[in-house]
Amino acid sequence: MLGACVLWLIIYEAHVVALPDWHAFLFGRAVHLVVLGLASGACLLRAASDERERAGWLLIGLGCASWTAGEIYFTATLWDLHQIPVPSWADVGYLGFPPLVFMGIMLLARSRARQMPATAWIDAVAAALAVAGLSAAVVFDAVLHSVGGTTAEVATNLAYPVTDLLLVGVLVGVIGLCGWRLTGTWVLLVAGVVIFWVADSLYLIQSANGSYVPGGVYDVGWWGGITFLAMAAWTRRGDAVQPRAAVGTKTIVAPLAFGVLALGVLIYGNLRTNPMNGLAVALDGGSLATIGVRLYLTFGQNQRMLRASREHALVDSLTNLRNRRALISDLEAALTEAEYGQPVVLGLFDLDGFKSYNDSFGHLAGDDLLRRLSARLAIAVQGRGTAYRLGGDEFCVLIDPGREVPQSILDTALSALSDRGEGFSIGCSGGSVTLPHEAQDSGAALGLADRRMYSAKQRGRASAGRQSADVLVRALAERVPDIEDHMNDVATLAAATAERLGLEPDEIELVHRAAALHDIGKVAIPDAILRKPGPLDPDEWAFMRRHPVMGERILAAAPSLSPVAALVRASHERFDGAGYPDGLAADKIPLGARIIFVCDAFDAMISERSYNRPRSEDDAECELRACAGTQFDPVVVDAFCRVRQALAQATAA
Repeated sequence: MLGACVLWLIIYEAHVVALPDWHAFLFGRAVHLVVLGLASGACLLRAASDERERAGWLLIGLGCASWTAGEIYFTATLWDLHQIPVPSWADVGYLGFPPLVFMGIMLLARSRARQMPATAWIDAVAAALAVAGLSAAVVFDAVLHSVGGTTAEVATNLAYPVTDLLLVGVLVGVIGLCGWRLTGTWVLLVAGVVIFWVADSLYLIQSANGSYVPGGVYDVGWWGGITFLAMAAWTRRGDAVQPRAAVGTKTIVAPLAFGVLALGVLIYGNLRTNPMNGLAVALDGGSLATIGVRLYLTFGQNQRMLRASREHALVDSLTNLRNRRALISDLEAALTEAEYGQPVVLGLFDLDGFKSYNDSFGHLAGDDLLRRLSARLAIAVQGRGTAYRLGGDEFCVLIDPGREVPQSILDTALSALSDRGEGFSIGCSGGSVTLPHEAQDSGAALGLADRRMYSAKQRGRASAGRQSADVLVRALAERVPDIEDHMNDVATLAAATAERLGLEPDEIELVHRAAALHDIGKVAIPDAILRKPGPLDPDEWAFMRRHPVMGERILAAAPSLSPVAALVRASHERFDGAGYPDGLAADKIPLGARIIFVCDAFDAMISERSYNRPRSEDDAECELRACAGTQFDPVVVDAFCRVRQALAQATAA
């Protein structure tokens, strides 16, 4: 039906422009009333069939029907009059169109543009004012300077441009409110209102200068505009526009374009000989002022977004604790402000047993545990410092202890990061650094705290490793009764030598345990070889030389002893590469293994053997020095000899 109306409008326009001799019946003055009636009825029919947007389409349909009623009266009564009375019943119908359609469009916008941000409303107002200002400058100005007569005549003539500019401006504003997203419905509504506005504006201008003749080429604009509104009513309704729709380049370009339009109209009005009417100036000035408000709001919005982005970059997304980046920043500031009389303390923590918990209960439960422990850690240091999550199951605190004992705060943090329940037990290992006493930059502070934390973790793990080691030593002692003293002596000398060389406490502990277990592989050596009273033959030596590898295999069965196993395997390598089992040389041999080798050789030389007489300690030391650089590491030999000298002096004292 609407397609037929559009086809008739096209044929009518062709008739007016180029084919005036076509059959007059098809283009009689009453035929367009049928088109208007069908279009108005289509809008009202849509209102009857659409409960969701009934009010909006009802008002638009009533607006079209009002204009149609005015046109019917004009056609039937006023068409042939030389002097058309103003106001008339036709004016009542015509002037009912803009406010009714205006209210209908507003109701449609309310149902289709939900919860739009303040900037969208500002853009809509700026655009509406700019377009209304253009209309006021072009149309209202012409009517204003030509109207005359009674007050009723002046009010009626001015009502047309005012209501038209209101309708056009509001429609443009509504499009802005929808994020400048033109769906099929809004495209047709815009087309209908703009076509209608153009026809009405031309009529008002021609009426002002006395050149209007009914049935002209642009009369089709009124009829076509209402037909387009009816087509919009039957276009498929799009989804409601959400706030996220109002983003993108167009949301900036559109208001700026309307601002340029308003500025252009003001410049045009200033260049004219006659001053532009005050309504146009006020509307365009209001548009520019509104865009200024928009820029202010946008600046504030960008500032808030920047602050939020910075905060987000410094916060761990899982636990809401501050993250590693925040820690580095806070640590640098603390190092700058900290004084020796008022130090700050950095504590680094790592959960024990978290991997097992994840494997048993799943990663979602693991995340819940991390959130729970993080909340407890934040409460534990509240008012005394800041808690951080560095990633995984690693946490940190930066505290200003004031008059409190720092260790008590750190112990509270350790307790907060521990948990126990049915089927699980989560512990925590930690290391701390006092600033600026022990470190002057963030890298050194974190490195020292990390080493201390893992040293504590190793000590915690050592209990299980120590128990395993004690069992193995006891098993070997039962097999070879005289070997226990040898292993203990070697372990004592090795630990003292490692300390002399400046190794860390956890490394000294590792060397001590490896030295105590360096001969554990001998449990796999047959008694015929192990207890042979004389020298071993080549085959027996080949078998004996396998005991470091056997020892490694035995120790590697216990995960807590795997670092010890590596040192035991290399404990018989020579500095010149002539040792066994792998022929390693110089610094390719682990330092702990080089220490054990020197201490083992010394103890072997001074011990009673069935096939060899013991040497004196001084002779054994001379032998070590003589073989330094070939069989033994010279640095280790020198450190060992200094240790032995210190022990001798302590014994003499």
